[in-house]
Amino acid sequence: MAGHKTVTFALLHMAVAFGVVFALTGSLAIGGAVALIEPAINTVAYFFHEKIWERRGQAPAAELAAR
Repeated sequence: MAGHKTVTFALLHMAVAFGVVFALTGSLAIGGAVALIEPAINTVAYFFHEKIWERRGQAPAAELAAR
């Protein structure tokens, strides 16, 4: 499920990034470049952020089981 959520988040993020940069610059090229680069990097960061939170949520149960 995290994979599907990551893909849809990436598509939404790219659309928003393009819209904001295009509105600010009026440039399709700059808007397109930012819409590809920044969300791609942010999506990878988001994926690992989700994995860390998943692992963090499981840590207390693992600690209790070890006692």
